[in-house]
Amino acid sequence: MKRLLITTLLAVSATSPAWAWSNHALANYRAFEVLPEVAQAAAVPAEPLESFLAAQAQPIAALLDSQDAWARAHIAHYPPLPAALRFDAQVAQQGPQALRKAFLTALRVSPESRLALYVQPDPWAPAPDPATRLEHDVVSALPARDKDGGGHTFVRLRAGDSVAPLAVLASASDEPDYGMDLNLWEDSPSDWGPRYGFGKIPFGNPNLSFSTQAPFHMGYHHESSVIYMAAGFLKRTYPLLRIHQYAGLSELAFRTGHPYWGWRFAGLALHYLQDLTQPYHASLAPGFSSTRLIGINLMAMLGMPGAKNDMVILLSNRHFVLERYESQMIQASALARQSGSVDQALRDTSTDASHPTWSETYARHTVARQAHALGPAVTEQMLASVQPGYVNDPSFDFGVHAKDIDLVAEVASQGEAQRQVLESTIATLMRNFGAHSRNMLRGILGETTPP
Repeated sequence: MKRLLITTLLAVSATSPAWAWSNHALANYRAFEVLPEVAQAAAVPAEPLESFLAAQAQPIAALLDSQDAWARAHIAHYPPLPAALRFDAQVAQQGPQALRKAFLTALRVSPESRLALYVQPDPWAPAPDPATRLEHDVVSALPARDKDGGGHTFVRLRAGDSVAPLAVLASASDEPDYGMDLNLWEDSPSDWGPRYGFGKIPFGNPNLSFSTQAPFHMGYHHESSVIYMAAGFLKRTYPLLRIHQYAGLSELAFRTGHPYWGWRFAGLALHYLQDLTQPYHASLAPGFSSTRLIGINLMAMLGMPGAKNDMVILLSNRHFVLERYESQMIQASALARQSGSVDQALRDTSTDASHPTWSETYARHTVARQAHALGPAVTEQMLASVQPGYVNDPSFDFGVHAKDIDLVAEVASQGEAQRQVLESTIATLMRNFGAHSRNMLRGILGETTPP
């Protein structure tokens, strides 16, 4: 029975897309334009990663060692960094490419991570000069995908170019979805995964590149003890590791006079915190109780897997609907140059102070706990406001058809009451997104003195 329950939970945990919110950059322009520490910060010169690494190789080596020690003490099932991957400051003598590879390897991210000099422009700003645009593959190791109903625009920066911190922060916040956590597992089809020491992928398909990112972007920290007893692998998720790594690098960069990388590493850290504000990244199966999960598993044991298969499709569809609607709303507001409820919620600072101040436990005990608790209500509100075919019909795969669906228009056709229910739900989530993001950045800046 335990073995079959594990099979069911594996199937459920593998359904969620590796991304939580479609384009973090668009949301972060709105969330941080109201924070003076960002919006009014002086422009900074763009700096290649290799320049920062060469200038601060020794402090970076010490920081990465301390972060590995912290993770061993604070993250369940954390596999210590293999000794062969430790960052040695002396590698700087071998040249910029060797230095870059050693750094990415010590972080245990994909060595194919681009980390190019670029920004993703604010959609409310004038359109950028076409001559400055970058091709997608210069910025991302993953192929372009229509995950949010609109393409990404990347604009080239050159070393020394003056750039607004808001643009650096917002752009970097979407970057972890560009392949940085790609194929990091023992069973991944990569040269680096088997050397990284993370073991076999806990859930997801090791042969689907986007699927291999999921355990770094989800945090199942608040499931029932029954679920953990049956499926301890659910504890092998690592967004808390990434938050700690990038927040620490941000603080180091600010302290040592590299403000561009201070803002950029802060953006990378924000991504993982923001993923945890999504109920479908902080909960295994929102709307399905532990008792119901066990009942579905028992039916599968008796040779009736239909309920399990249906649940997998329903969870995937609801996840996609939630992120698709949020993305379409924020893009429509930018196109019309008129703030909608999502924009207003992202800018709303009224709840910032109601949460604890930033600490090492904030992401788990405040952000993930809140999102997990909201999961059942969010699911009920989607069921009450979105066409049943999209969120309650396991014969329809929303992800396959999403690019052809104008979800905002279709929800509006259901009636004003239904539209308001769904938009209120998403506004609540995005208000949390903005508040937690600002609190985290305040914490990072509180440890530094950025120019």
